Amino acid sequence: MLIVGDSLSAEYGIARGSGWVALLERRLAERKIAAGVINASISGDTTSGGRARLAALLAQHRPTHVVIELGGNDALRGLPLKQTEANLVAMTRAAREAGAKVLLVGMQVPPNYGAAYARDFAALFAQVAKAEQTALVPFLLAGVADDPADPLRWFQPDRIHPVAAAHPRILDNVWPVMQRWLSPSGA
Repeated sequence: MLIVGDSLSAEYGIARGSGWVALLERRLAERKIAAGVINASISGDTTSGGRARLAALLAQHRPTHVVIELGGNDALRGLPLKQTEANLVAMTRAAREAGAKVLLVGMQVPPNYGAAYARDFAALFAQVAKAEQTALVPFLLAGVADDPADPLRWFQPDRIHPVAAAHPRILDNVWPVMQRWLSPSGA
């Protein structure tokens, strides 16, 4: 399994081995699910960056499954949604053409980006997943960024990157979809 993501998957600002991808590796091992994990996530990466490096990653690792967790930095930079969409579609198709199943991981942005942009950005992931018939985790940070009690307790001082204590919740957002996706009949 190849994970192509940004800082949310690259353990930015937290101890190595405490991010959701490392927790995923442990969960797979505990459940005796034979799936090696290659974390090719880079802090600060955009969909353009992921798209540019995906072909080499596919050729090098020949994954059967590809997780695409990108787009958050596109939004933080105010990049056009059409560009983000085109990159996600191209990455999904490239992974599928290489024989891999794809799991797209969605993201949301705060409303201070404008209600229309925030709404359209959140919808973008579902639209790509539906059009490309791929599995989708709707919002990686569900229960973290939108915790009604105190969302800030889950974030580093920058209010962007989750603290280590948030990563088990993040994995729990991914896991139900991933379990189905990893099954032979999964999307």
